[in-house]
Amino acid sequence: MSLRKTIAVVASAAALSVGLIGTAEAAPRIVTYNSSNTGEFQAAIDKGAQVWNTSVANVVLRKVTGAANITVRVDNQWPRAYVTSLGRGSWVMGRQAVNEGHDTVRISSHEFGHLLGLPDRRTGLCTDLMSGASAGTSCKNPNPNTREKAEVEANFRSMVTVQPTTFADAA
Repeated sequence: MSLRKTIAVVASAAALSVGLIGTAEAAPRIVTYNSSNTGEFQAAIDKGAQVWNTSVANVVLRKVTGAANITVRVDNQWPRAYVTSLGRGSWVMGRQAVNEGHDTVRISSHEFGHLLGLPDRRTGLCTDLMSGASAGTSCKNPNPNTREKAEVEANFRSMVTVQPTTFADAA
């Protein structure tokens, strides 16, 4: 079979499969993050990104070493996020919360949640990722609940406008 015929057969098969299955879903939006200067928290930050990557389909957090949509850094204060728009900004892994006993992966997932368009919801419930520090130091759950997942999916499906906001969690 000639190359031209092979291409035509493959194209026909692809068109037929899309027709049988339905329209293809939109590709997820890639949001890059750079956490190269986060020292001892590097693994926890990567796990926080992975939590979101396994929880939602409309956005993927991808680690890079250069320019990124999200920059992560570390200091000795409380964790906080600086959101400039949906999927863009920075967040800080604050050692104060870690020193007081808060889980590093939960902090990471929570702060990434802000950059994905979620606000703080200080419910005190460990099942609510965005309850932040209000859930207490015994809470180790880094996973978003069903509502939080659905909200992030909707944010990236419709590319909602997120106003510049600073989220500063405190005990």
